[in-house]
Amino acid sequence: QNPKTSAIVKQLLAEGNAGELQKYFGSRMEFGTAGLRAAMGAGISHMNDLTIIQTTQGFCRYLEKNFSDLKKRGVVIGFDARAHLSSGGSSKRFARLAANTFISQGVPVYLFSDIIPTPFVPYTVTHLKLCAGIMVTASHNPKQDNGYKVYWENGAQIISPHDKGISQAIEENQEPWPQAWDDKLIDSSLLLHDPYAMVNKEYFKDIQKQCFHRNINKETNLKFVHTSVHGVGHKFVQLAFKAFDLSPPFAVPEQKDPDPEFPTVKYPNPEEGKGVLTLSFALAEKDGAKIILANDPDADRLAVAEKQESGEWKVFSGNELGALLGWWIFTCWKNHNRDTHAIKDVYMLSSTVSSKILRAIALKEGFHFEETLTGFKWMGNRAKQLMDQGKAVLFAFEEAIGYMCCPAVLDKDGVSAAVITAEMASFLATRNLSLSQQLKAVYDEYGFHITKASYFICHDPKVIQQLFDNLRNFDGKNTYPKSCGRFKVSGIRDLTTGYDSSQPDQKAILPTSKSSQMITFTFANGGVATMRTSGTEPKIKYYSELCAPPGNSDLEQLKKELDELVNALEKHFFQPEKNNL
Repeated sequence: QNPKTSAIVKQLLAEGNAGELQKYFGSRMEFGTAGLRAAMGAGISHMNDLTIIQTTQGFCRYLEKNFSDLKKRGVVIGFDARAHLSSGGSSKRFARLAANTFISQGVPVYLFSDIIPTPFVPYTVTHLKLCAGIMVTASHNPKQDNGYKVYWENGAQIISPHDKGISQAIEENQEPWPQAWDDKLIDSSLLLHDPYAMVNKEYFKDIQKQCFHRNINKETNLKFVHTSVHGVGHKFVQLAFKAFDLSPPFAVPEQKDPDPEFPTVKYPNPEEGKGVLTLSFALAEKDGAKIILANDPDADRLAVAEKQESGEWKVFSGNELGALLGWWIFTCWKNHNRDTHAIKDVYMLSSTVSSKILRAIALKEGFHFEETLTGFKWMGNRAKQLMDQGKAVLFAFEEAIGYMCCPAVLDKDGVSAAVITAEMASFLATRNLSLSQQLKAVYDEYGFHITKASYFICHDPKVIQQLFDNLRNFDGKNTYPKSCGRFKVSGIRDLTTGYDSSQPDQKAILPTSKSSQMITFTFANGGVATMRTSGTEPKIKYYSELCAPPGNSDLEQLKKELDELVNALEKHFFQPEKNNL
């Protein structure tokens, strides 16, 4: 019943444009563990009023099946600032339609009355002990996209088999229920609650448990620039600084207010590095700020840059900031826990394609490190399991600039990560150290970990399959490569088939998935390389790392060694000419 999407379809019918109609109606968006992510527009392959209603009807039925007390506990729904003029879709409209679906079935809904950062949804699920959470956002995707991200009662993103169960329930509930389109009904409902004021108070109270140097924060002369890249982060990072008694960061004026057009950037993704930070660099130079903090549009990720002695700006990689935050959070924990036995219950997590630096710190300091599959859904769920066993999970991160620094949110959170980074930098400044100098000190103490990641684009699934089949039958059937150029392979873990050469029974410990490709090679020189397919793009990605023991500090030599390993990986394992990548 949305006049805009309806008109788009009628227009295509009138033109007899079968090709476009096929694109719109050929296949339904797939509901996976990340929920939905697609362009806004008409048809079942896009995010629009109808597909939101259908998705929520399915999700509602699935929750009814799993929770006998759903009508007592309810769900939370949040949204970012995305909007799409030509199809009339917006995150706020989608959130209201979703709320209407639940309320029509007698389910209480905690619908935020204004835009929020994504981490506020998992926070609210945990804080109010709700059955589930929905965040309407496409994070750092291009402006035409939107998404529907789902959290379970444990406060973490859903993992299998929930995605399949919800997907099936959506298929079974496609016809809109009687009042599905009339979202005005919710405004007078007693089942509608607004958690905005409560969460804005409680969240900032909870993150203060991670504030250890209030006196330094009050006195520091260090200046920070913050950009929210036209997203939701501005207000919340300002509040976080206030909660830590830090002077507010300078906000990039052109980017601080939400704008669904993202007019000043090609991609609203701070992972793209310097291109997204051009305006931040200019403001920092003008105001004499040394450090830039950049959130993605839904403020669940964080990029950090620091001005070097040379006047150049260094943008830290996700792995480098993970090393710094891991070191910092452990150091703060150690200084506040004098009980030497407590360390046996301390954990840190990172994903298998992220740097192994936390493993090195854990080995030397005596706490536990675990790696999980790629994505915060795995780290959030594992963290909750460990916390339920009475363990302390201090920190989790992934190389895609995602950090979980605070146990109140079991997902990546760019707001708490920004203010904790600011406190760390302020503390280091009292010791006359920059973030870059401290990063080198971490590597000196625990061993250099240098990383390099990239990808090849391939639009043909057959070629991708063939490339991985070739690696599994390298020297005859069922044999993996014994070397890659001059580099000897010392271990192989294949999470598509479940093979792991390092285990006594040769079976991988981490969950395996036949639907995606992922092989990790360990090399005799301390190198590790993972090749995997992307769940959302036509890419074959690789992540490589060289882990040197403490004391080997010839950084240039290590970089040269890693470059040679990556060149060999590309040449022998990807074979870009042969596979046309």
